[in-house]
Amino acid sequence: MMNIVIFGPPGAGKGTQSTKLKDKFGLVHISTGDVFRALDPSSDLAKLAKSYSDQGNLVPDDITIKILQSEVEKYPDAEGVIYDGFPRTTAQAEALDLFLTSKNSAISMALALEVEEEELRSRLKNRAIDSGRPDDADPAIIQNRIDVYNAQTAPVANHYKSQGKYVGVHGIGSIDEIFDRLCDAVQNKVT
Repeated sequence: MMNIVIFGPPGAGKGTQSTKLKDKFGLVHISTGDVFRALDPSSDLAKLAKSYSDQGNLVPDDITIKILQSEVEKYPDAEGVIYDGFPRTTAQAEALDLFLTSKNSAISMALALEVEEEELRSRLKNRAIDSGRPDDADPAIIQNRIDVYNAQTAPVANHYKSQGKYVGVHGIGSIDEIFDRLCDAVQNKVT
């Protein structure tokens, strides 16, 4: 089973590239952002998650982990999973490792899209217009999301580096150029 974590700062292209990787390698795509947005908006859990994400903050680990585990359980026969937007903290990475170990599996690799902050701000502003994501329109929320990523998620790279599973990928260029780099990284790592 191939389990890939794709991570990078907000606006790096994780969702776009995850969809392409899912199709190419026959993986299940689990995006924590999509899962949170799909929650019944009237539920207490959705309201709690929204209260964090509306400010550009991460949803607490215990809530995120429970939701992710429930989502993974929906695909018992999957050939593999691409985790998009998870783990976002070292505690989540450790919890994911334990969860996968209980399923006799493990993370195969962690693909990190590396993109400079100015490019991220530009991409997020465009996404607010193109995708109707109002959380991407406010420069203060954008900067907070980048700051939260740098403080809480970027250190997850060390978790995967220590396991020899980290692969940094240059995230600037056309969607297809970046996708080709990601495919090369996957094929080099799993063969």
